[in-house]
Amino acid sequence: MMVPKQTYIMKIYNSDSKKYFSKLLKSNQYSGYAGCKLSYISQQIGNHSGKIANILILICGLLFFEFQVHAQRAAVVLNPDDKPAFAAAPEGFDIIRENISHGKIDSVEYISKTVGTKRKMLIYTPPGYSVDRKYPVFYLLHGIGGDHLEWYKNGSPQVILDNLYADKKIVPMIVVFPNGRAMKDDRPTGNIFDSVKVKAFADFEGDLLNDIIPFVESKYPVIADRENRAIAGLSMGGGQALNFGLGNLKTFAWIGGFSSAPNTKTPEVLVPNPSETAQKLKLLWISCGDHDGLISYSQKLHRYLKENNVPHIWHVEPGVHDFKVWKSDLYYFSQVLFK
Repeated sequence: MMVPKQTYIMKIYNSDSKKYFSKLLKSNQYSGYAGCKLSYISQQIGNHSGKIANILILICGLLFFEFQVHAQRAAVVLNPDDKPAFAAAPEGFDIIRENISHGKIDSVEYISKTVGTKRKMLIYTPPGYSVDRKYPVFYLLHGIGGDHLEWYKNGSPQVILDNLYADKKIVPMIVVFPNGRAMKDDRPTGNIFDSVKVKAFADFEGDLLNDIIPFVESKYPVIADRENRAIAGLSMGGGQALNFGLGNLKTFAWIGGFSSAPNTKTPEVLVPNPSETAQKLKLLWISCGDHDGLISYSQKLHRYLKENNVPHIWHVEPGVHDFKVWKSDLYYFSQVLFK
């Protein structure tokens, strides 16, 4: 959430990190990102001389930090069409059901020629997975403070997808959770907003196209064409998904940005030829929480697409910049894929 001119009151439960996080907060660099394996809990807890107090709870590995931020909230101006495209996800959609079939998540390594090292990712195979049939593939990306484990640790994707399979609501697919920070030390540690680390998110395009996709298609029974490839992501990963997906329409036909971050390219750069994009896309999904300070990036893209007659789903749902919103996005986005 973007909050200008902050005054900080900090409770830090690890003194070794006090110096770094004090500098990080004062620089305001963290604003606008889902960072530090971030679980934002942002809520109004009172009014102090016209300033709204917000709580941000960040979990970085085993470190726990609590910050009370007294600030003006970033203005969120909603337009008449900034409305939900879907109802709230049903209760229990992300809760494990014991009496159904379950998919499997594996940790795999691949050789990245782009980065020059071995890298890790998670791969989900659906219930009833068989090498005797072929599957479409969905590449799902994390935020700036996460890695290939972020969705698994915070978003319960395997639970959401298993439940949808049990309800016969989605097409069987393989889901790939890569590390979108394309550098040799790709851990979300230290200053995650360092320019070198931010650049690694842009460099991930080469890793995805030249290393990950070929690896997946050589090791798994997949349908290797654009009509059977999807890409989506949250926050920084949402920007990556839009940048890489719309920039490579020969590779992807299903694209989604969940609460996309400021790394998202401008609409005119993303979609320079609206008629061609409209013709090639199977799905373009744009979503954001209605109290998310980053919503303007998604609003601008939606407005441009609407003005240029590019079909897309525009879903503005109750919420902020957190996994409550992104879980719901995954629940609905996965249901419209490959149909």
